[in-house]
Amino acid sequence: MRGTIVAAGLAVAGVLGGCQNDPDIDITALSYEIDPADVLYNQALANIEAGKLKEASRKFEAIDKQHPYSEYARKAMVMNSYVNYKMGRYSESINAARRYIGLYPNSEDTAYAYFLIGLSYNKQIPQVTRDQKTALRSIQAFRELIERFPDSEYVPEAEEKIRFARDQLAGKEMQIGRYYMERKEYAAAINRFKGVVEVYPNTPQVEEALARLVEVYFTMGLVENAQEAAAVLGHNFPDSQWYADSYKLLQTEGLEPRENKGSWLARVGTLVVGSDDDS
Repeated sequence: MRGTIVAAGLAVAGVLGGCQNDPDIDITALSYEIDPADVLYNQALANIEAGKLKEASRKFEAIDKQHPYSEYARKAMVMNSYVNYKMGRYSESINAARRYIGLYPNSEDTAYAYFLIGLSYNKQIPQVTRDQKTALRSIQAFRELIERFPDSEYVPEAEEKIRFARDQLAGKEMQIGRYYMERKEYAAAINRFKGVVEVYPNTPQVEEALARLVEVYFTMGLVENAQEAAAVLGHNFPDSQWYADSYKLLQTEGLEPRENKGSWLARVGTLVVGSDDDS
């Protein structure tokens, strides 16, 4: 019996010795198996304070694996999403937050999980010259947060991030519209500028969109439409350089801005200034 115990001890020592010489094995991970969940959790928080985010993430993952379905595992899941967000590992942050929402849809931290998803997408929004799918996904996550948890402390910042994302989307539409203008594809350009006015009326882009409509309509000989677009522009942005340029353009043909209360521009014109209803 004594020989068997000695042999077993030597075998364990051999395994540990092999681990120490194997660069692919994280020895610290072995200790997680015997550490209580609260100890690991507090260690992870200490790592965050010390700026050791990777180590904090490892400890949160260890809690999830070694103490599943515990209260500390629940907290560790959302905290791991936060840590990954801080490290710029946005896909990992989103995945952890979505998993948390799936398991705990009504917990005290579910609003924060939605918030982290929105922030992770928001951080990935590129320049307007590139595809804006992440802007759309950011808006979707923040809207879910606002709809499900309207009293959450994260709502004000979520609304601010939505405005930023919508401005990006409007900017992308303007970029495409200007491209069509340069190619003299005026009908396609009108559709883009019209979309900005209708869909994103409370973004900074709408001012230029109206001016571009004046320019394109005027170029196509649709002077009544040009006058109408200029009237809406002047009503909402009377001191704008865009309006001054549009007015000057109409004057080259002896024309002035003119309202048409039955047109689509008249309907959306009242929404341009000071409206946040579509945010």
